[in-house]
Amino acid sequence: MSYRKTLLAASIFAGLCFTATIHAQDASQQGGNTATEAKSEAQKDQAKDLAAVTVTGIRDSMQKSLETKRNNDTISDAITAEDIGKFPNTNVAEAMSLMPGVTIDRRFGQGERVSIDGTDPSLNMSFLDGHPVAQAIWLYGEQPNRGFDYTLLAPEILGRLEVIKSAEARLPEGSLGGTVLMHSRQPLDLPANTISGTVGGNYNDQAGTAKPTVSGFYSWKNTDSTFGFDVAAQHYEERVDRQGIEVFGYHPVSDYAAVNPNIAAQVAKGELRPNDMVPDEVNAAYFQQTRKRDSALVNVQFKPNDQFEAILSGLYIQENFDNYNQSIYNFMHQNPSSMGAIDYFIPSSNGVVYGGHTNSNAGSGTGIVYDNQLRQSEVKTKGLDLKADYTGNGWTLGGQIGVSKSDNPNIGQWLLEPVYSGGYSWGLHQGFQADDQGAYHNPANWGGGWLGNHGVFSSHAKDQYGQLDFSKDFDSVFNQLLVGVRYTKHDEKYGLAVYGGVTPGNLSQVGTDGYTDILGDYPGVFDNTSHPPEVGEGNIKNWINNSPIDWNHPDPGSTLNNTWGLTQKNSAAYAQLNFAEGDLRGNFGLRYVHTKTDGSGYIIPNGATPVLPAPAGWWQTQSSTKNNWLPSFNISYDTGNDVVLRGAASKVMAWAPYNLMVNQTFLNDTVLTGSGGNPNIDPYKSYNFNASVEWYFAPQSVFAVSAFYKHVLNYILITPATERQYNSIRDNDPAQWLNYVGSNGCTADGYCNYSVSRPHNGGGANVKGLTFSYQQPFGETGFGLAANYTFASGKTDAGTSMPYLSRHSVSLSPYYEKGPFSARVNYNFRSHYLGAGYVAGAVPATIDDYTDLSASLGWNFNEHYSVSFDAMNLLNQKYSQYQGTTDLPVASYTTGRRYMANFHFKF
Repeated sequence: MSYRKTLLAASIFAGLCFTATIHAQDASQQGGNTATEAKSEAQKDQAKDLAAVTVTGIRDSMQKSLETKRNNDTISDAITAEDIGKFPNTNVAEAMSLMPGVTIDRRFGQGERVSIDGTDPSLNMSFLDGHPVAQAIWLYGEQPNRGFDYTLLAPEILGRLEVIKSAEARLPEGSLGGTVLMHSRQPLDLPANTISGTVGGNYNDQAGTAKPTVSGFYSWKNTDSTFGFDVAAQHYEERVDRQGIEVFGYHPVSDYAAVNPNIAAQVAKGELRPNDMVPDEVNAAYFQQTRKRDSALVNVQFKPNDQFEAILSGLYIQENFDNYNQSIYNFMHQNPSSMGAIDYFIPSSNGVVYGGHTNSNAGSGTGIVYDNQLRQSEVKTKGLDLKADYTGNGWTLGGQIGVSKSDNPNIGQWLLEPVYSGGYSWGLHQGFQADDQGAYHNPANWGGGWLGNHGVFSSHAKDQYGQLDFSKDFDSVFNQLLVGVRYTKHDEKYGLAVYGGVTPGNLSQVGTDGYTDILGDYPGVFDNTSHPPEVGEGNIKNWINNSPIDWNHPDPGSTLNNTWGLTQKNSAAYAQLNFAEGDLRGNFGLRYVHTKTDGSGYIIPNGATPVLPAPAGWWQTQSSTKNNWLPSFNISYDTGNDVVLRGAASKVMAWAPYNLMVNQTFLNDTVLTGSGGNPNIDPYKSYNFNASVEWYFAPQSVFAVSAFYKHVLNYILITPATERQYNSIRDNDPAQWLNYVGSNGCTADGYCNYSVSRPHNGGGANVKGLTFSYQQPFGETGFGLAANYTFASGKTDAGTSMPYLSRHSVSLSPYYEKGPFSARVNYNFRSHYLGAGYVAGAVPATIDDYTDLSASLGWNFNEHYSVSFDAMNLLNQKYSQYQGTTDLPVASYTTGRRYMANFHFKF
């Protein structure tokens, strides 16, 4: 025991003595494949060949994935390029949907962010070839998130992907649930002049539109296999069509009874109870978008001998996210005028008011509100990475350095918001229906006062990183010592400018394009809700662009609340000792992380009116420094009977999303909600314990059971609280502001009571669960099955649910592959889970049970040419949210079925 302690102390000292400020692990090290280093040279070569092999079918690719899983010291799962290609998917996240313990969120119908073992997607780090990929936001009003958005990467870029669920000292810090390692294909691992590509298209039946996709891959190397390069490129388009019903929030009947004699009378008669909840409105939401992605990844590899190797990589991604969002809703809780115009409510037995009638309220600026949000958004992501290794006699020195940058400087929104003030009936599940259909369909009755604005967000993210690693082999039980240092610097910048001066008017002057046809999958919805007037993209842009916009004077409140910056610097050192004795192998180590964070933003003094330029002293920077020691231990035992036993224990840490670490505030002045940050929150910290039993009972087959337990020492909770904030409607629409004064705490000086959600240190939390996975081909029949089930349970010390934790998740994937024909069906189910409120400051909403059914068909004409047909979301599953109970729905969306047809070639 003293010998082990001496070695560990020496290795930690050596790691801390490195002074190079360089970052992220070599991807080959990050895989956790230390088992091969403890075995014979033949086994080392086998592991190396894993990345080089060209798989040609479902069974072969599953075998390679199992080899990666079995050889790793960590508890992990893997998929190969062929796996990714054989799944119905348009991005990497969807290809991960069959991995045990992995669940994905589909807010726009396709996989975006990944949860691992019941943890929030923002608490899991992802790396491409050992380095981070910077991400700017694309959606107007959205906040930056640490969770990786997998729509960024085309599946064609990857050769292999691993999910490491138990920590190692050499792995980068920042993950509570697991670390995702994505590996691209390297030219010296492939035959010279390898060419492959895809030409095809995709179709969304809800949008009724088809879009093209083209991808290609080329790899070359010289005859000595000492120099080579490869290029992976793709152009992809997809039509996103999301239609649904939303409720922005609920308030009690007592709010209305206080200002409306009609409702007070219903309460007095016992028809209504003061605590019955009333939806603020019922909104018909229609989001339309054509996503375009052009991406290219270039690898240049140089290996003049067996000792030295260098790889230079360049990544470029350009994405277009222009979209048009329509929202039309009866805003009853807007102000005393709208609340006082209500004739009656229709009560129900479950404590929720589910209908009523509002009378005409002309000139009040309240009634049925029609938001037309025309948006532009283009994200450009660039990266350059260099890594090199030199291997001597029993030692290796390696390093990696690079930069990744993502920019979206002009996230523009043209907002047109006319109001119809006629009377209407409404229902919680039916929407609204105007009393006077002639007046409702007359564009001249929409608008008349303030009509809109033009807003521009900017989002910039940049990662700079470097790493230096050293390893020394020993001829003993402790067969390898690894030490290293890592430095990263992340910069996040965010800003908003909102410009007024839009010409007042009504829709007869703006122009309309008939009526929108939405909500076809929602039976019983009123006609006025499902067929509102359509202003049209051209009319919106023309009206606002031709208005006398005051470009020199943006709205002060919006700019001051939404302009901020964050710089986070991490300096880390690690030492890890690998051991192996017979069929027993593993590692233990220690990682030290020093974090310095500087968050800057505008602080508006209490009671002050926002002004630009901001007075001296309003821009403030708050700094924090944290030091953390992170021990880890992994052990694996191969029983010799095709059974592998594993165990792991570690202390891990993660950080909150960038915007939550800065004193900034995003406000919705219409519904008086908001969200913001808190520079005083601490990192997440957790003691993680993992164990697994894996039985490789036949070729390409496994049955595995794993358990996980996470004891979180500091869990960050986001809760709403009432704050006095300045409402910019006072400056931008003085006539409308008069209707706010006297309600919701709004006073003449411009301040109102907002429900603002902010993070705070919430104490501890516990997450525990089990995963069961099974995979087997059935002899020579061509049939096979991959399946897994995950049970997860977790609560914070405050008794609240853990965000993004589904208690049950199931994946089933039967397949057939024989001769030239292949077919696969994917079934994924996850039970309800807590997510974020979709309106800034809204109470976190629960996403209801979600089922996804997809299928793939393939035909190989020969070894060079093939075709495939994929179908996704065959059930056209609704993505539904509710507030605590299903009696309080807050959103329900459909996105349509998606189909892809592709022609593939490879040489």
